[in-house]
Amino acid sequence: MHSVVCIKQVPDSAQIRVHPVTNTIMRQGVPAIVNPYDLFALEEALRLRDQLGGRVTVISMGPTQAEVALRKALSLGADDAILVTDKAFAGADTLATSYALAAAIRQIGKELPVDLVFTGKQTIDGDTAQVGPGIARRMGLQLLTYVSRIVEVAPERREIVVERRAEGGVQVLQTRLPCLITMLEDSNRMRFGSLPDALRAARQEVRHWDKTAAGIEDVTKIGLKGSPTIVSKVFTPSPRAEKAEMIAIEDGSPADLAAALLGRIAARFPGVEKELAQRA
Repeated sequence: MHSVVCIKQVPDSAQIRVHPVTNTIMRQGVPAIVNPYDLFALEEALRLRDQLGGRVTVISMGPTQAEVALRKALSLGADDAILVTDKAFAGADTLATSYALAAAIRQIGKELPVDLVFTGKQTIDGDTAQVGPGIARRMGLQLLTYVSRIVEVAPERREIVVERRAEGGVQVLQTRLPCLITMLEDSNRMRFGSLPDALRAARQEVRHWDKTAAGIEDVTKIGLKGSPTIVSKVFTPSPRAEKAEMIAIEDGSPADLAAALLGRIAARFPGVEKELAQRA
């Protein structure tokens, strides 16, 4: 089994700054971490390798500083790491990013066929959850999103069975390989890296691929040129001036308190009472 895990180095969400002119994230001077959701994807790929054998390749697109995130993945047990980095990729939105990563994964597949592509459900700096599905669409892969558990992988039958969290319950889905999986948070527990892996991560080469090595065929689809997304405005929500309202019931039961609360809500939002009556 050959799994490719897409990871991203993201700024610490507690210290994010936005450029006032370009409306893009300013990474200079902001501590960078591995996108937490991507670690669940990496752990799942490592577990499958431990069970079935094979190889785990991690890939990231970003500036040269993103090599730190890839070395983190190597220290946790990944076999190979590739950084897709080029000035031409600067300013990419999710559309351009999925195009570049899909091209790079195809190049990886020429070295060793890819059975599974893993991503986290989303990144904490963008929260769009669009890159994973975008890669799947561009590569023609079956897409399994919000996967909470991999039930079975049968390489001989080229099939996979997963549990996917959905509104109202859990879906059990079966599809054929290769496919792309976006892993949900808390789907597993990340392992601690071993000392041999830490030493290997420190000395192993992280391959750097520019736009040519990544197999980019159309440069108009990468970077700012290939990014139609326009951020019209970035702002901090203003604090609410309205204060919390206290409701007190003397010597009343919980039912009396609930009735008073519902009465207050109905008085303020008349449509709610009608909706509740219809549902009842």
